[in-house]
Amino acid sequence: MADCGIVTPDGALNPPETTAASWLVQDLDTGAVVAAKDPHARERPASLIKTLLALVVVSEMKPEQVIAPTKEDASQECTCVGITAGAPYTVDQLLHGLLMHSGNDVAHTFATALGGVDAATRKMNALAASIGATDTHAATPSGLDGPGMSTSAFDLSVIFNQAMQHPEFAKAVGTKEFQFPGAGGKPPFPIYNDNKLLGHYIGFLGGKTGFTDDARHTYVGGAAQGGKRLAVVMMRAEQRPAKVVDQAALLLDYGFGLLKADARPVGQLTGPAQAIDPDTGQPAGSANGSTNAAAAKDDPFGVTGWVLTLVVAVLIVVGFIVGHRRKQLSAPQD
Repeated sequence: MADCGIVTPDGALNPPETTAASWLVQDLDTGAVVAAKDPHARERPASLIKTLLALVVVSEMKPEQVIAPTKEDASQECTCVGITAGAPYTVDQLLHGLLMHSGNDVAHTFATALGGVDAATRKMNALAASIGATDTHAATPSGLDGPGMSTSAFDLSVIFNQAMQHPEFAKAVGTKEFQFPGAGGKPPFPIYNDNKLLGHYIGFLGGKTGFTDDARHTYVGGAAQGGKRLAVVMMRAEQRPAKVVDQAALLLDYGFGLLKADARPVGQLTGPAQAIDPDTGQPAGSANGSTNAAAAKDDPFGVTGWVLTLVVAVLIVVGFIVGHRRKQLSAPQD
């Protein structure tokens, strides 16, 4: 998966032409990489980073938990859902607004509830690292461009794979229309899913779209056909000569064709999702009490270094004992 070009199974037909600078097609059930192009190329995520924010939210909050946005939350640079400061919303309602309509106001609301923007992005980056998404650095919770903001098709595939294992996330991205609560006595109003493959591509499960001037168009979407589930991520794509969603559909078609032909995977996504310590924003220990793999990987000394240190220490102690014993034997006896 370190290759910079197109990566396909041996003997496979060439993938369809797309405008994306990088892309990846994965098996959502096994985490196998079916095909890819420049999977680790660093790109701006745009609103696809909201899938990482949502993964933190569903890992820490209950769907029925109530959040009241602040004035700052409600006055964010849009795209916005139209939340009202001080009004009560459940996490589930806000999650639909975040993922269906890409609400930056909702993203800021969740960030505030997670301890503020800085705390939220720390938690997002810690969670990304814990699941093997090491190309990712979230600088903003919404996907608006910020210093150092980056990710890759590989990382977003890992994040989407983990997120789709949470029913609340899968339900929200797969909802075509949702009645969002009004405030101040106003009636609910409909919001619609920005992902235009929903209801048009056979077996489409849902996904997320994104755009900024720096990121260009970004896309993730999944579908189920023939008992298999695939997802595609596209980075830095353009709407011409074909719409990005249509290009994504072609890549999904290509992936399902490879599965039918029993083509061998070209790689594997990494890392199980781990809990985040809400106080530190760092990955918590595993269920059996051991530290997570990411923490072990970050130890610059490493297991081998500690073993060698222990061996040297033992040799020094043994040498000291032997030397002391020799002095005793050579000393004059009374």
